[in-house]
Amino acid sequence: MTISLSDTGKRFNRDWIFRKLSYRFESGNSYAITGPNGSGKSTLLQVIGGAVMHSEGTISYSHGETSIEADAVYRHLSIAAPYLELIEEMTATELLMFHQGFKALLPGHPIKAILSEVGLDKAAHKQIRYFSSGMKQRLKLAQAIFSDTSLLLLDEPCTNLDAAGIAIYQELISSYADNRLVIVSSNDPQEYGFCKEILRIQDYK
Repeated sequence: MTISLSDTGKRFNRDWIFRKLSYRFESGNSYAITGPNGSGKSTLLQVIGGAVMHSEGTISYSHGETSIEADAVYRHLSIAAPYLELIEEMTATELLMFHQGFKALLPGHPIKAILSEVGLDKAAHKQIRYFSSGMKQRLKLAQAIFSDTSLLLLDEPCTNLDAAGIAIYQELISSYADNRLVIVSSNDPQEYGFCKEILRIQDYK
């Protein structure tokens, strides 16, 4: 997948979050969006993913030679973010089963194996309401990274993770991100240290 932004900007009321942003994101590469807290990193990530409409400029999406309509981009992406909620009445197994009804999981990765890989095998049949914040974050990462999508958006992906959880995240990225377009919104090098390009949102104020 390729995403091209041309003089793109977003504002809320009279306040511009970013302006005149021209950038090209391509599959097989990884990008970090960095900037101070409250600078608009998450907003830019949501604009790129089509969840939030931009205020100026253009955004185009393509897969090879085929253009992708903006309202169809969601079919090609998966996202993990602190503000996204899980269905807490479900178990981890039920959530991933429900999720794959909308978006296929990576071939050759059954749910049981996925939960084992993120260290949740012993909690596979436990309701998510009883998970710790770190366990919930591991499940969010599993849901995003093991979705069979070409675009992976990660907003502060190590939120609530301990050292073991961060190591799992880094191993997942190493194993499953190579051929995808990965964009990480973060200020923590542990989360984006693998990224090949860095976009500083402060440069577009």
